[in-house]
Amino acid sequence: MLRTLWLLFAQVVTAGLAIYMVVAAVRGPREPSRLQSGTVERPAAILQAPAGATPAFSYREAAARAMPAVVNILTSKVVRPRRFLEDPFFRRFFGDRVPEEEQQSLGSGVIVSPDGYILTNNHVVEAADDIQVILADGRKAGAKIVGTDPETDLAVIRVALRDLPVIVLGHSDEARVGDVVLAIGNPFGVGQTVTMGIISALGRKNLHINPFENFIQTDAAINFGNSGGALIDTGGNLIGINSAIYSQSGGSVGIGFAIPTSTAKSVMEAIIKTGYVVRGWIGIESQDITPELAENFGLAARSGVIIAGVVRNGPADRAGLRPGDILLSINQQPVADTAGMLTQIAALSPGTAATMTVLRKNQRAQLSVQVALRPRSPTE
Repeated sequence: MLRTLWLLFAQVVTAGLAIYMVVAAVRGPREPSRLQSGTVERPAAILQAPAGATPAFSYREAAARAMPAVVNILTSKVVRPRRFLEDPFFRRFFGDRVPEEEQQSLGSGVIVSPDGYILTNNHVVEAADDIQVILADGRKAGAKIVGTDPETDLAVIRVALRDLPVIVLGHSDEARVGDVVLAIGNPFGVGQTVTMGIISALGRKNLHINPFENFIQTDAAINFGNSGGALIDTGGNLIGINSAIYSQSGGSVGIGFAIPTSTAKSVMEAIIKTGYVVRGWIGIESQDITPELAENFGLAARSGVIIAGVVRNGPADRAGLRPGDILLSINQQPVADTAGMLTQIAALSPGTAATMTVLRKNQRAQLSVQVALRPRSPTE
């Protein structure tokens, strides 16, 4: 009897467990609505900043002020590959009508006038057959070259569009090493990009990039496609036109160079007025005086430049300047080095006379030189 009751109990328990498992499977997993203590579970506490809060030390306002005036520039030119011209096989079938290739490049520019004038680098638009400008608001238009100045690597182009955003020109002469700057451009064609850095140096010369050099050096990242873009201060004002980088790999290594607005403004105004920049020229080649040269040649002067060559029948030659002379001053303004001399002579008006003080065999002499118009050549 006891054995029968035990079997009955076991069957009831087994049946109950089976029913419970079936019901649990139908209802699905039970939500953990309560903790072991019996309290209701609450969402995790998350801290969030209030909407509209401006981050400390943000340069968003400066960037927003300048970015609309920075444009992307796409250029193209058609060239005949030299390998076709030199290959008799191709010339036999094509003659002078050889296959042509289209070369494309990209860069940046800065709108400086509501009349459509855009500052950029000469090497961005040089020899281009077609120039297309893309604004930050998406508008696209063809551009024409107003004028170029290869000696400072600046160019002015123009678009026929209305309601153009215009950048505000800052005072590059007031910039100081350590100032925060932003570089705006179109690196590698990825789209408008802003990078940040500081001014690393001012008045960089003798880089052998351009005949006339007075660069702002910055560590703000500048890459291929940034050329012609804007270097701005923390107020959003233009203080330079990004022009070149120092790199052994082709990428930014934190050494970039921008043409200061003090130079860009004068070049731009001259180009808009006459189509080119008028500079003085006297026809000399020079070399800086180093302590070693002064000691080796027994030079009494430790400043100025040595005249290394004189263009035959040029202004300096007709005035009596000779190789070996040391040029000390121009119109009573001391000459410090070759770069400074180039700038001083370029500022002279063609057709006027300039007084040159030279040292010849340790004897001072003053010569009057009739200034000519500087030709487009690397020789001063």
